[in-house]
Amino acid sequence: MLADKLTPFINRYNELSELLSSPDITSDIKRMTELSKEQSSLLPIVEKTKEYQTLIQDIEDTKEMLSDSEMGDMAKEELKELEPQKPLMEEEIKMLLLPKDPNDDRNIIVELRAGAGGDEAAIFVGDLFDAYTRYADLRGWKIEIISTSPSDAGGYKEVTALIKGEQVYSRLKYEGGTHRVQRVPATESQGRVHTSAITVAVMPEVDDVEIEINDNDLRIDVMRSSGCGGQCVNTTDSAVRITHIPSGLVVTNQDQKSQHKNKDKAMKVLKARLYDLQMQEQQSENAAERAAQVGTGDRSGRIRTYNYPQNRISDHRINLTLYRLAEIMGGGLLDEIVEPLIADHQARIVEAAGL
Repeated sequence: MLADKLTPFINRYNELSELLSSPDITSDIKRMTELSKEQSSLLPIVEKTKEYQTLIQDIEDTKEMLSDSEMGDMAKEELKELEPQKPLMEEEIKMLLLPKDPNDDRNIIVELRAGAGGDEAAIFVGDLFDAYTRYADLRGWKIEIISTSPSDAGGYKEVTALIKGEQVYSRLKYEGGTHRVQRVPATESQGRVHTSAITVAVMPEVDDVEIEINDNDLRIDVMRSSGCGGQCVNTTDSAVRITHIPSGLVVTNQDQKSQHKNKDKAMKVLKARLYDLQMQEQQSENAAERAAQVGTGDRSGRIRTYNYPQNRISDHRINLTLYRLAEIMGGGLLDEIVEPLIADHQARIVEAAGL
């Protein structure tokens, strides 16, 4: 029964209350902070459980009144209001009981790269990044460009950005994978539909203290910036390439005029990638799934298809198809895809947990 599953949470909350009043804990700031955070995370479950227990008791008390000749009719009316609340509240509690992804509250670093399809893939990198930007605006998030590699045909060969705001990772973590686009290029005279692909990687932003990097493990190269970026960029050795020797990861940044700023941004991306690798190692089953999603930019291993001639967007993980591609991309209405993905994910966890 659901009530039995709630008991451990109530007991732990009460235990934490006792611990936090202990002199041994109050004198240990670090330990007190950890326990306070744990207790805060349990508070929504405890409060909802108390509501649920009150509701169950009210239903039982009202049922006892049904046989009363004077109160029976009123009891029937009250039950009509009380009983429908029970399944709704149980669903709310189930959602609260789901294990929380520790990264859900983090900002993210997102990397979009053109894959198969040449110029068309690069143009779509720009289109999808624009959609993410509109979505961020709708949710009140901020986007900070870290690095770009513009394409001569428009769009980007790759673009890396930091997205900051409330619950960013929790909503955009489902974007990681290969995205396939089908449309007629502007240069196609015979109206043939071309297929191209891009990859999106979504990584939680990490604090400096969370990832320790030994300076001896880094090779830092400084070079002359290339491409667009203003006269000053092209006349100074401001571009920075950082190689993390143990992992083989390489990050290059040249968008800023300052070598120092380029190095800082490259280090931020490197730390996010290293943290991402740690996540894969700690959760090998998820790592295998993510590796299959991210792929190599080929047309296979896709998670989503954007078919412009049909105005269709399809997410293949949940068999979702919407004929609102123009509206979703143009308006940044990604919640129409994100919400079903979240619901599917939660349903799978509920089933696995036997709730």
